[in-house]
Amino acid sequence: MTAVPEWMRPPRPEGWLADDLDHLPQAPRHTELIDGALVFMLSPQRSWHARIVTALVLSLAEQAPAGIEVEREMTIRLDEWNRPEPDVLVTTAPYDPDRTCYTPEQVLLVVEVVSPESAHRDRTVKLRKYAEAGIGHYWRVEDEGGSPVVHAYELDGPTLSYAPTGIHRQELCSSAPFPIKLDLNRLVPGRRS
Repeated sequence: MTAVPEWMRPPRPEGWLADDLDHLPQAPRHTELIDGALVFMLSPQRSWHARIVTALVLSLAEQAPAGIEVEREMTIRLDEWNRPEPDVLVTTAPYDPDRTCYTPEQVLLVVEVVSPESAHRDRTVKLRKYAEAGIGHYWRVEDEGGSPVVHAYELDGPTLSYAPTGIHRQELCSSAPFPIKLDLNRLVPGRRS
């Protein structure tokens, strides 16, 4: 085994802090911070995943009202020890070319497209962390025989936990966080409803 590069060693015994991510130029592009630990996306991304993310960004941006921005693969500083990077996020923050992350107050919707290596984090860890941070809506997109299936959740404010609002196949219609209508089959090239 080779030695761990010096830059990968946490700067303190408790681990990394959210602001440390901005000072790690050697880290892979898709590096998250979960409970003070760096999480790297090292395996190759499936084409299905990449196309779903791109199609969702384009579809949501097309439907978003003025003052709402749609981003992909930008981190959210949930707290001092957590800075996950969702696949898609919908935010009220204006465009800033120097931005490296968002805060939960700026985020209306987080979307995670599940990959084999991220399944546990997307289905359990991030579901809980996004809710505890107060993010109003969470979508988890699963691959069901090549078709995207969206598991949608809405925040229950008093408990800071998510309540499921539906499992969407073929089509997703929602009034929150803004009116959205998606033909889910059209998110994957070659699949038409």
